[in-house]
Amino acid sequence: MKRKHSLLAYLCIGIGIFLLFRELRIPFFVDLYSWQSFLIVIGIGIIIHSYTTKTYQNLFIGTLLFGIGIHLHGINNYSFWVDDWSVYLIIIGLAFIIRYTKTKKGFFSGAVFILAGLLFLFSEQLSIYTSWLEPIVSFLERFWPALLILLGFIMLKRK
Repeated sequence: MKRKHSLLAYLCIGIGIFLLFRELRIPFFVDLYSWQSFLIVIGIGIIIHSYTTKTYQNLFIGTLLFGIGIHLHGINNYSFWVDDWSVYLIIIGLAFIIRYTKTKKGFFSGAVFILAGLLFLFSEQLSIYTSWLEPIVSFLERFWPALLILLGFIMLKRK
């Protein structure tokens, strides 16, 4: 039997633990008192809810929030963290792949997002081998939001 309010319960538990650690000022968790960590907690709550209630469609949004939270936390706290917009494409791709493991839908989309993210992330290092791609990559870097809008409309038209 599914519990009606299990998502709310998991979120309350996660947020409660987050706020308790914040109030107790435990030294190990000092760097975790941020809104980025709040995204991580919400993402973990949604992921746990997805697995316990077997509503695996929610794995996408949970993984997305978790990944974005980790990425933003890394940018703020670690000097070695990669701060590039293409990381968001990789996070979206990983969310598709994780959802695919349970729903068997979205593998191709995940692979495309991950490959596009990696291509944009390493485009400068690969430029000696792919100089012919430079005009295409610069065009895509400038107009990728329009491509996302177009992809969204295509997905809406397709069932």
